[in-house]
Amino acid sequence: MKKVTTIFAALACSITMQAQKFEGLANTPPMGWNSWNTFNTNINEAMIKETADALVSSGMRDAGYVYLVLDDGWMAMQRDSNGNLVPDPKKFPSGMKALADYVHSKGLKFGMYNCAGTLTCAKYPGTRGYEYQDARNYAAWDVDYLKFDWCNTAGINAKEAYTTMSKALRAAGRPMIFSLCEWGVNKPWQWGAPVGQLWRTTEDIWQVFDSVHSMGTWDALSVMRIADLNDSLRKYAAPGAWNDPDMLEVGNGMSYVEDKTHFSLWAMMAAPLIAGNDIRKMSQQTKEILTNKAIIAIDQDPLGIQGFKYADTDSMQVWFKPLQNGDWAALFLNRSSRVKEVYFNWKTELVTDKIFHHELDRNASYKLTNVWTGKEEGTTAKPVKAMLNPHDVIMYRLKK
Repeated sequence: MKKVTTIFAALACSITMQAQKFEGLANTPPMGWNSWNTFNTNINEAMIKETADALVSSGMRDAGYVYLVLDDGWMAMQRDSNGNLVPDPKKFPSGMKALADYVHSKGLKFGMYNCAGTLTCAKYPGTRGYEYQDARNYAAWDVDYLKFDWCNTAGINAKEAYTTMSKALRAAGRPMIFSLCEWGVNKPWQWGAPVGQLWRTTEDIWQVFDSVHSMGTWDALSVMRIADLNDSLRKYAAPGAWNDPDMLEVGNGMSYVEDKTHFSLWAMMAAPLIAGNDIRKMSQQTKEILTNKAIIAIDQDPLGIQGFKYADTDSMQVWFKPLQNGDWAALFLNRSSRVKEVYFNWKTELVTDKIFHHELDRNASYKLTNVWTGKEEGTTAKPVKAMLNPHDVIMYRLKK
């Protein structure tokens, strides 16, 4: 009997460890747009339809940005008499199913927001205790993506809460990407892979390059502070399970150079690319950053490896990312406020990805394509030598 008991225990453990999430939905990092960074809770049906139109007309959809996600503030302040979430009738008079149908008609996918707590971050009804009911409503509305936040969660166990919602989505039967917006407080990278397709690794981002922004009781983080924190978690990222360093602030107030560096870093880190600007009014420069095919290809590389910081000397950083077919991406970043010289000798540096076991071949001569200019700039037979402006990057794709 002891042997039989052991077998059943092992089987039970195996079942417990099986993924709750829908598989195959995010083999590369999800790409899309979210309303929060620009609009907070000031969202409505007309604006969302205009954004869907703009995602198409701007070329964003065709570049890969297919998930249009409503963040906090879409619902009424109270559930109805049956306990259902109700879209705010003034903001969304046609309801969520009609809006989802419109978004889908544009060749996009529709995403929504709620929270693991009793209330959302903006004090709208949270999901705690209503997980299966809410999941059924999302499925009925043809939702494709759920962002699940972590406000008002005193006394709630994060792993349990997110696992419960993941199981509820699975039971509802409609495949949805599940985004664990837990801010990294309870180390979701250690338990999130069976639960969702991506998990936040830090507090919220703000449109600053290298500092913090006080929100009173907590600090929002800059591009570089988030990159510092996210870099150490790369071993947890894989196809279908991504570290999420938060949404993009490209087009929201930083300089052109800083936006370009921000986008480059997120691509090197295999981050979800969720735009947070007003797509309807973006500048040509912002559009060119967000739709740069060569950068997007590095982020979306099927190998699915998060890049790593190889060197950081006197605010001059060097990052590498292994790509499919033996290609590599390399990034040189001047974090300082002064012009600095880049010098890198490909033949003397030993670039090794010790976690995923890739090594840059020092004996090979890789072609260097500058992915921001599109120009070929020689090979790795000669060192890189250039002057780099503050906060700027040089980024290459290496190909044998």
